[in-house]
Amino acid sequence: MSKVDIFTTSTCQYCHSAKEFFTKHNIDFTEHNITTDPDARKQLMAKGYRSVPVIVINGEYLVGFNEAKVANLLGI
Repeated sequence: MSKVDIFTTSTCQYCHSAKEFFTKHNIDFTEHNITTDPDARKQLMAKGYRSVPVIVINGEYLVGFNEAKVANLLGI
């Protein structure tokens, strides 16, 4: 099973789309909302990312939500 983390903000439409995609395909994920979680924000910025969503699938970082690429990495 793939380990999926997603860094989001509360108002990001692409973040909502990605979470809906994971839910639709029964993919378990852990959300890190940088709006409400200062530690998640620091963690993301330390990696050099300044935008969301940042999706981490089995250690591979993707910036933005590209459904085809996410599906490919998840094998669906």
